[in-house]
Amino acid sequence: MKIIVTGGAGFIGSAVVRRLVNDGHQVLNLDNLTYAGNLKSVAEVTGMSNYRYARADICSGRAVSHAINEFQPDAIMHLAAESHVDRSIQGPLVFVQTNVVGTAVLLEAAYEYWVELSDEQKRNFRFIHVSTDEVFGDLGTDGGQFTEDSPYRPSSPYAASKAASDHFARAWNRTFGLPVINTNCSNNIGPFQYPEKLVPSAIRTALAGDAIQIFGDGTNIRDWLYVDDHVSGLVLTLEKGQPGQSYNFGGVSECSNSDLVDLLCSHLDALRPRTDGKSYREQVKFIDDRLGHDLRYSIDSSRARKELGWSPIDTLATSVEKTLSWYLENPEWLEFSDSYGSRVGMPY
Repeated sequence: MKIIVTGGAGFIGSAVVRRLVNDGHQVLNLDNLTYAGNLKSVAEVTGMSNYRYARADICSGRAVSHAINEFQPDAIMHLAAESHVDRSIQGPLVFVQTNVVGTAVLLEAAYEYWVELSDEQKRNFRFIHVSTDEVFGDLGTDGGQFTEDSPYRPSSPYAASKAASDHFARAWNRTFGLPVINTNCSNNIGPFQYPEKLVPSAIRTALAGDAIQIFGDGTNIRDWLYVDDHVSGLVLTLEKGQPGQSYNFGGVSECSNSDLVDLLCSHLDALRPRTDGKSYREQVKFIDDRLGHDLRYSIDSSRARKELGWSPIDTLATSVEKTLSWYLENPEWLEFSDSYGSRVGMPY
């Protein structure tokens, strides 16, 4: 297939690009290379004949339409987004612009392209909109899990912007017939993640001898999913998913932030012990809680398991071990580098 991946220089997007290119698909990676974009994350496939990169802002209808019409894709996998909750609290309008306006612009450009296709091409075309479990809000302490039918109750500006983009994606399917499929995933863990996120941040500060900061009392619970397991779900969505449907992907690995950091510290104690013989746990520091911090997320992936034949391979333990080992072998990815956000590629 010929597939456009938006945000393909980001954490999850680059994993999608690497998988699709290695599977033999022709891929055009559209990424504007903002702060979290890094083309080194796709170095493995750069130079391969079935991979191309183009710099484009998804908020630019002209740029997006040009890329789509020039590449003539069979599918679009939309992962480009502002994604850090703390940044959305500091500057919410950037998230509205990229996540909401950008998604609507992309949907409209895709629709204008799709209506000109042959009937068979229209039937086979797919627009995969990749989103988050944060759109569902806070599960609290009463148990339960998010399903695809859970009501939307976003707490942060980030979650609200992704909720809005989900609704726009559904609207383009319902109103215009564009074959859109929505996906929502739990927290991803794995290589190539931007270093301000919890896992790489904890590893970086631990190794530097600095405070490993955790919001509040550390009891906030997330469901962790290894990024390659998520990518497998997205590929199955592309192959088997039904337009108009949505699919949840979770790792069946609920863990509090405090316990996750404790697990990281345990592995670090074994793999890279401190010179003073003490545990990295002594560097943990609890700080003022994040505004509007949701207590618990948990994903029910029954539909994906039943309809797509998907299930995660990695457990929380293997995900943490693999991720930590990768960062220890690639310490440059723990640092904030000028390579993030560099401007290269075709200026669409």
